[in-house]
Amino acid sequence: MATLFTKIINGEIPCHKVAESDDFLAFLDIMPVKQGHVLVIPKVEIDYIFNLEDALLGRMMVFAKEVAKKIEVAFPCNRIGVTVIGLEVPHAHIHLIPIDKLDDMNFAKPKMQLNQEELAEMAKKIASV
Repeated sequence: MATLFTKIINGEIPCHKVAESDDFLAFLDIMPVKQGHVLVIPKVEIDYIFNLEDALLGRMMVFAKEVAKKIEVAFPCNRIGVTVIGLEVPHAHIHLIPIDKLDDMNFAKPKMQLNQEELAEMAKKIASV
């Protein structure tokens, strides 16, 4: 059965896309820990990031780097935090989060509740960089 992310890739579930290549997709987390929180996924459905072939994993990190630079311009911050938790959806993914302090990446805090218009505006801001 296809994962939630595969359904997003296939267009069965909408997303707020910020970047895309032949192999990867970057879109907003719909329950972000901070504005500008983006998920980067491979288009191939593999559960665990370290099960990706080395070349694909390397290209995924380069793609994530390109997306991170866009986020940093759209949402000025000290750094773009990177985390791989991978327990929420059984599909490899990287979280990119604009941070000014470590607590900005605290997944135990309540997530932001944004409406579709706010998410669309945020995605447009990143994608237009």
